[in-house]
Amino acid sequence: MKSAEIKELSVKELQERIEAQKAQLTKLKVQHAVSPVEDPSIIKKSRRDIARMLTILRQKNPKC
Repeated sequence: MKSAEIKELSVKELQERIEAQKAQLTKLKVQHAVSPVEDPSIIKKSRRDIARMLTILRQKNPKC
């Protein structure tokens, strides 16, 4: 997900997407621990997407 797309989302939508991405990342990590995932770069991309969303969320709502 690109930064421009993330900036268009509302604070509530951002929070929901962050939670969904975190859940997906957890599932990917467990799957990778049990048997190697075909493309391990997915885990790295997911982590970076979460960080990008958290950064923009903090810019929009500094109290979070």
